[in-house]
Amino acid sequence: MLSDLDDFYCFAMVVEHGGFSAAERATDIPKSKLSRRVYNLEEKLGVRLIQRSSRHFAVTDVGMNVYRHAQVMVNAAQSAQDLVDHLSTEPRGTIKISIPMTIAQKTVAEILPEFLKQYPEIKIQMMITNRRVDIINEGIDIALRVRSNLDDDPNLIIRRLAKIEEHLYTTQAYLNEHGNVKQPDDLTHHRILSMREDNTEQNIIVYDKLNHAKKVKISPIVMASDLHMVADLVSQNCGIALLPDTIAQQYIDDGKFVKILPEWKAPHGIFHLVYPSKRGILPAVRIFIDYLVKKLSIP
Repeated sequence: MLSDLDDFYCFAMVVEHGGFSAAERATDIPKSKLSRRVYNLEEKLGVRLIQRSSRHFAVTDVGMNVYRHAQVMVNAAQSAQDLVDHLSTEPRGTIKISIPMTIAQKTVAEILPEFLKQYPEIKIQMMITNRRVDIINEGIDIALRVRSNLDDDPNLIIRRLAKIEEHLYTTQAYLNEHGNVKQPDDLTHHRILSMREDNTEQNIIVYDKLNHAKKVKISPIVMASDLHMVADLVSQNCGIALLPDTIAQQYIDDGKFVKILPEWKAPHGIFHLVYPSKRGILPAVRIFIDYLVKKLSIP
């Protein structure tokens, strides 16, 4: 069984300073503790490392070999400690962040340059994916997400950023060709573009002004996770899609989109960031979290 690193450290200090008394003066570790640590190491290794007597101090041949390895271990541990101390005092290092494609392309791309200029020692590693990543097991520092239901994992901390409203959108040209949508059930007979990638049975759930839910079974003609691509297809008269109002607004301003069933709306999504709740978040990660909250929060 591997001995305690403290045992190797105490042994290395005793050898380096030529005895227990000298090591005590150099390290402020009591001689009794140094002796006990060295004895523990000898017991675990099953060999004599130091020949002891009242007047004589000598390191055995095996002890010298162990000392050389102990030096490497102690130096490596000190280097690791120095690295952590360095990262813990200055905002530097690499931050690994998971971002959905649409948010990465538009939102984060607009606010990132200012942050990088302000903190030149920080690097950002972006995992651009619409997949629900495992923050803990994949070593993610921060994840930006849009979900109707928030995580309830006690190992995660959630910061809400904004509420995302969604409605059904299409073009007037599409309605002229395929007919108006007067009630949710009419969607069953229309060409739907879906944000879900899987080819399983899908439904659209919308709520009226009294918050009564209506679920409509649909058979999408396009299934894609890229919001902007779906919106572009809608603008080219391909069908109807449930889109965030923030995405649709540009097309409305350009006269391309019309909102259908305006009195019905989908469950709103919550734009939020998630990060591990474990203690010891590095300054770089903490600073970036605060920056994202400041730039992306909408009351």
